[in-house]
Amino acid sequence: MESIFEAAGEMTGLIRLAAAWHVRVMADEMVAHAFSHGYRSDHTERLAAYWAESLCGPNTYTDSYGDETGVVRIHSGNGPHDDMNVHAVACFDAALADVGWPVNQRLGRALHDYFAWATMGAFDLYHDSADDVAEGLAIPKWSWDGPLA
Repeated sequence: MESIFEAAGEMTGLIRLAAAWHVRVMADEMVAHAFSHGYRSDHTERLAAYWAESLCGPNTYTDSYGDETGVVRIHSGNGPHDDMNVHAVACFDAALADVGWPVNQRLGRALHDYFAWATMGAFDLYHDSADDVAEGLAIPKWSWDGPLA
């Protein structure tokens, strides 16, 4: 069976999605605040590599950039931000439509479910301090049926 990574067009498709999401996020005042300190020039490629690895594609993110600990720490220590999470998921859903994968279709629904799970899961656990995140976390994997053990 084809993985979500493959169905999404592998890296090319995920880079398109990451670029579309970034445009949507930067246009959303609430979510854009998270980028007010700036962001890396290769943010789109790094994000696509992270999603690829999460969606059962190559381990490019881990091999080139780091592990889940680093990613979760970036998203930690900022206090609760439920409203921003809701906006981030809405931006993701709009980006899915922008690239032709609406949420009411199988691929769009699987990607939406993954993104919402990640955004409101591991990325939203450590409100007080990034120092609370454990070392050596592996990037979690997601399939058509949800999280893989």
